[in-house]
Amino acid sequence: MNLDVSADGQEIAFDLLGDIYVMPISGGVAKLISGGTAWDVQPRFSPNGKYISYTSDKSGGDNIWIMNRDGSGKKQVTKESFRLLNNATWMPNSEYLVARKHFTAGRSLGAGEMWMYSINGGDGVQLTKRKNDQQDAGEPNVSPDGKYVYFSEDVSPGPNFEYSKDPNGTIYAIRQLDLTTGKLSTLINEQGGACRPQVSPDGNLIAFVKRVRLKSTLYVQNLKTGEEWPVNEDLSHDQQETWAIFGVYPNFAWTPDSKSIVFYAKGKIRKTEIGTLINSTIPFQANTIQTVQKALHFEQQVFSNEFSAKMLRQLTTSPDGKIIVFNAAGYLYKQELPAGTPERLTNGLDFEFEPAFSPDGKYIVYTTWSDELRGAIKRTDVKSGKTIMLTDEKGFYYSPQYSTKGDKIVFRKGSGNDVLGYNYGRGTGIFMMPANGGAKTLILDNGIRPQFNNTDTRIYFQSYADGKKALKSIDLNGANERTHFTSQYANQFVISPDNKWVAFNELFNVYITPMINIGTAQDASAGNKAIPVTKVTTDGGTYIQWSADSKSLHWTLGPKYFTVDVNNAFNFDGTTPKTEASSIDINLVLKSDIPNGIVALKGARIISMKGDEVIENGTIITDGNKITAIGKADAVTIPANAKVIDVNGKTIMPGIVDVHAHLRTSPDGITPQSDWSYMANLAFGVTTSHDPSSNTEMVFSQSEMLKAGRMIGPRVYSTGSILYGADGDFKVVINSLDDALANLRRLKAVGAFSVKSYNQPRREQRQQILEAARQLNMEVVPEGGSTFFTNMNMVADGHTGIEHSIPVIPVYKDVTTLWNNTDVAYTPTLIVAYGGQWGENYWYDRTNVWEN
Repeated sequence: MNLDVSADGQEIAFDLLGDIYVMPISGGVAKLISGGTAWDVQPRFSPNGKYISYTSDKSGGDNIWIMNRDGSGKKQVTKESFRLLNNATWMPNSEYLVARKHFTAGRSLGAGEMWMYSINGGDGVQLTKRKNDQQDAGEPNVSPDGKYVYFSEDVSPGPNFEYSKDPNGTIYAIRQLDLTTGKLSTLINEQGGACRPQVSPDGNLIAFVKRVRLKSTLYVQNLKTGEEWPVNEDLSHDQQETWAIFGVYPNFAWTPDSKSIVFYAKGKIRKTEIGTLINSTIPFQANTIQTVQKALHFEQQVFSNEFSAKMLRQLTTSPDGKIIVFNAAGYLYKQELPAGTPERLTNGLDFEFEPAFSPDGKYIVYTTWSDELRGAIKRTDVKSGKTIMLTDEKGFYYSPQYSTKGDKIVFRKGSGNDVLGYNYGRGTGIFMMPANGGAKTLILDNGIRPQFNNTDTRIYFQSYADGKKALKSIDLNGANERTHFTSQYANQFVISPDNKWVAFNELFNVYITPMINIGTAQDASAGNKAIPVTKVTTDGGTYIQWSADSKSLHWTLGPKYFTVDVNNAFNFDGTTPKTEASSIDINLVLKSDIPNGIVALKGARIISMKGDEVIENGTIITDGNKITAIGKADAVTIPANAKVIDVNGKTIMPGIVDVHAHLRTSPDGITPQSDWSYMANLAFGVTTSHDPSSNTEMVFSQSEMLKAGRMIGPRVYSTGSILYGADGDFKVVINSLDDALANLRRLKAVGAFSVKSYNQPRREQRQQILEAARQLNMEVVPEGGSTFFTNMNMVADGHTGIEHSIPVIPVYKDVTTLWNNTDVAYTPTLIVAYGGQWGENYWYDRTNVWEN
């Protein structure tokens, strides 16, 4: 609860579950002055006694509002849609407010700046500049004479935010901005930190919160002498260890005579007299009515005897347009268009990736992976299936492509990763070799996705330039490098065979633009107005490829294969396609892995899931993948044809379902045959996992490999890539229900039944995701984000559950009553904790982790 005391000392204003109340300073029944579905918090009385400022998401996102003291005349002061605001405090003239403005970049936690706003409008005046985009600053407070702004700032070492910081050191310090000179200085920087500064009305003292070992303690400092002393050590736990966008500790206030401080602590409103250190509780009663939405929960089919593959990867089309080859569940399949039946390209046991047709359409070149033999490049005759090895050394191979004449192949050799290992990862770069195999020639020691130009004299590749993604080219001698396009967000560039066009994937959608060679790099982005750029996808697309004649562009989304005619792509008076892309459904049906035979597990202690029943000497019978009997050994009849396994001395329990498990996947497209993270989870009894943030391509591909019995591991479900609300080449921009629907359809197409809404800044964006999910029968598991108020309106809005711990502990009747009257789940992930130290540290302290 944030609270404030009126300038006349007669009233207290406070927030509770997103509503604002006032009551007499002596306590009593509180009067609601701002309620409803909007989340209104952080009330502050104006010095002239006329207004109350507050933070509200009435307009869709958190902005600063004011209202008359009686709750009438509500007026929006700031109108930000991305750089949202909170923690407003008044200037002495009651005409301006200073508030914290939130900035994010590549990481979504962000940092704050102090800005000043007129209550009569305007875009605001910047007072402070954030030192980076990760270490926060906030909790502004203005001195009574209006000369200084005080605020707290994360001053922990290094430029990056760190989780689970040590509160016994210095995390937050209190800074002082001189509004006359602009000088910024540090006022309080000490062990235990210092946050939530609040200057007394007479200007002589400043109150703040610091940590004394395990206790958050209210301190007062004499601004003239620097003398300081504790006045109350019974506060609620502050949030210094992680981050706190709305403040490290709730707002509190001095009484007008500067003799007492009124503050929230442990579910109560308390008052401490500074001179006598007498503490008292101010009683209050608030009657609240909350509107909650039905939480999103939909039944999911766990098993069927067969399933349709959805995560089709790396599709390529034959030069005559009659055959496609693609990766699904670890192997390559070929299919005749438009409606043939997919069949394995080879009968090999190694996993197969990244197929590419030879210019005459006779051969497919591709990469393979074996955990034992490592990687290789192979070639298969499309008709006969005859396969030969083209490389003669083990390694990590990627992106083989034929030259235009078909006499050479260009490819990349990588260094490995934590999932696949690093053996045979030396000698990396872009190489060229004869089409029949043989000695390879190094062209360049960096870059990815190489392809020949139309004259076979240069090689295009992706790299970086000036901090951006870049499409470059180089001659076959590794010289004369040129940069053709740069992009902030594009993840894939594909040049048409005639070299007249380039297609690129930006923020999950596919675009086409002319290939211009003028000696300077062009911008590959949807917003480029210098040259024509057109979007050809609706819900997104992956694995871009051109037809051999450069007249059509193909891509896939899940099991759909799309084609658009380039001539119909541009109006040239705008960026709207003349026609929509056509699509074909690829129906690859795979058999689910079902073990054979009947097995009897005899003699174990069994936890049966029938209440708290434990069977000391029991037998379990399985038939295929079903448990057909559980009971005491003398009560279960073992079939004569059963394989009996003596498990005496063992305990058998139901498999654990881990609903928040980041099992990791290989980051570069190659799937291991045996994934160590899967084996580790199985060893600890996890038989089903839900990964609420993973590489979309890899996690759903491996999920289908597990279903088909091509890998061993838990059942794996996932959200795929998060719906990221900050910056980056995987961010998801949602400004409408249509935006939300497109992104959820994109993920559902490849196998997701849930999505992770991840720090989308505005509440209306999160609500649009929820509505899209409701329409598509999907679930939404949002990132908790260490932001209590956001967590609470996530509960009210009907999310499936909250991921990670809420940063406030303990909670009281207001929170428990609200939450318990919904079906919103809670996954606190105690290993990774918000608002305090991580639970992971407990195991390092109490156990020998390396022994397990």
